[in-house]
Amino acid sequence: MAGHSKWANIKRRKGAQDAKRGKIFTKLIRELTVAAKEGGADPEGNPRLRLAIQNAKGQNMPKDNIERAIQKGSGADAENYESISYEGYGPHGVAIFLECLTDNQNRTVSSIRNLFSKSGGNLAKNGSVDYLFERKGIFEVRLSKSNEELLLELIDAGAEEAEFQDRYLHITSAMEDFGSMQAKVDQLDLEVENAELQRIPMTTVALDETDKVAVLNLIDQFEEEDDVQKVFHNLEVYEGEEL
Repeated sequence: MAGHSKWANIKRRKGAQDAKRGKIFTKLIRELTVAAKEGGADPEGNPRLRLAIQNAKGQNMPKDNIERAIQKGSGADAENYESISYEGYGPHGVAIFLECLTDNQNRTVSSIRNLFSKSGGNLAKNGSVDYLFERKGIFEVRLSKSNEELLLELIDAGAEEAEFQDRYLHITSAMEDFGSMQAKVDQLDLEVENAELQRIPMTTVALDETDKVAVLNLIDQFEEEDDVQKVFHNLEVYEGEEL
C-alpha cells in the first residue's frame, strides 16, 4: 500500500524497541516518574499514570521497576522534568517532531540542534512542522484472531478505524476521543501493548532508498537520546517494508 502507513512506522518502532529494551525502559520510567509527580501515585485518579503503567506492562517491564518509578515520582525529592517539544527538518526536507521530557532544557536543545545540523537538517521554530501532522489516538492490542463483532463494537464506540493485522488489533481514534476509547478498551478487558496520542502526517515525503537511509539514521539517533520520548516524521514508509 503506497503512501504513509502508521502501522509500518509502529512495526519499525517495535523492532527498534526489541533491540533497545534498556533504552525503552529508561523512557518508560521517566514517564512513570513524571506522571506520578504531576498527578499522584494512585492510577485510579491519575489517567496519565494509568496509561504509563499500561504501556510499561505492555513492554514487559518488571513490576518492581514500575513501583520504584512511581515511588520516586511521588516522593519529596522527585526530579523536576519539563515536557517540551522541538520541530525541525531532517535530510531531504523530511519534517520531524520531537516530544521530550528533560531536567535540563539547555542540554536537550543543544543535543537536538547538533544532531539536526550534522545530518544536514535544521532545528526550526515551534509551529514550523506541527501543522503537517494531525493528532490521533493509537492503540495496539494483542489479539489471537480477528473478531468482527469486536471490531464493530469499537467502531460503534467511536473508533475511526479498527483493523486486525499480524495478531494485533490496531485502533485509531480522534484525539478528543482518546479518553473514552481508553475506557472502552479497559471495559472490554483487551490486552493493550501500547496506547498513545501520535502525530500522523497529513502528507508524506517519498525518497529513494539511499536518501531514506540518511533520514532513518537521524531518527535512530533521536530515539537514542534519553530526553526524547517520541519521534514523529513524515517520511513515506510502505506497510511491511523492512527498514
